[in-house]
Amino acid sequence: MDFSNTLMEALGIEAVKLEKDEVILTMPVTAKTHQPMGFLHGGASVALAESAASIGAFLNVDHSKYNIFGIEINANHVKSKRSGTVKAIAKPMHIGKTTMVWEIQIQDEEDNFISISRCTIGVVEKK
Repeated sequence: MDFSNTLMEALGIEAVKLEKDEVILTMPVTAKTHQPMGFLHGGASVALAESAASIGAFLNVDHSKYNIFGIEINANHVKSKRSGTVKAIAKPMHIGKTTMVWEIQIQDEEDNFISISRCTIGVVEKK
């Protein structure tokens, strides 16, 4: 999967595992992903989470017939981070014909729990 010229490339997101039932992405925690006080920006974590869910959803549809779009995402940030790497682990909770729900846990390189998100994806037939 090519992340060139996307938000994912801008944030340094890389794929570790891309499967229908689990997607794992990593993102460096650097100035590019910091909020002004020098900690990992919650929005960067949400971008990582939605990227993982969207890729997972994409892998579960016939992309010649369907597009996928994020409908809703929520996040609970439980630990801050200044440097290193975070990892998003996305797993489907529901795979339907028109919607999917994915749970995404974000951990650091020592498996510390950083945040959790739930993302609803819409599956839209191409016209």
